Amino acid sequence: MSQPTWCFEDFTAGHCFEVGSITVDAAEVHDFATRYDPQPFHINPDAAEKSIFGGVIASGWHTCSMMMRLVVDGYLRDSSSMGSPGIDEVRWLKPVRPGDVLRVISTVLDVVPSKSKPDRGVVNSLWEAHNQHGELAATIKGRGLFMRRPA
Repeated sequence: MSQPTWCFEDFTAGHCFEVGSITVDAAEVHDFATRYDPQPFHINPDAAEKSIFGGVIASGWHTCSMMMRLVVDGYLRDSSSMGSPGIDEVRWLKPVRPGDVLRVISTVLDVVPSKSKPDRGVVNSLWEAHNQHGELAATIKGRGLFMRRPA
């Protein structure tokens, strides 16, 4: 088995990098919301048009899921990730609409070596999703648990 590219010691506070982009698909917006968040402004174009959003928008949870996919593809898949003990904050700042292109940037806020288990540590990060106009649409502050690189 090959060594992962990203281990705990590869993350440093302040490190900022783009992890990828995704185009928001109208059918996926509808399908996700129908299954998990069936509010009218996500699934009904007529109701959405009359809402404060003036049209269909993606569920915030769908936006988080798209961000997660980009982070997995961008670095988690090739890392020593052991999962996450949780997120601290999610903010939906701008409606995400079908056809938008989201670009996700990950910034390491800090790294905390485990005191009780020296083979791992926590990486605290901020993920930001910007739309094609450069507007900040959503943010997630969370924690990732990573193994240290084997000696």
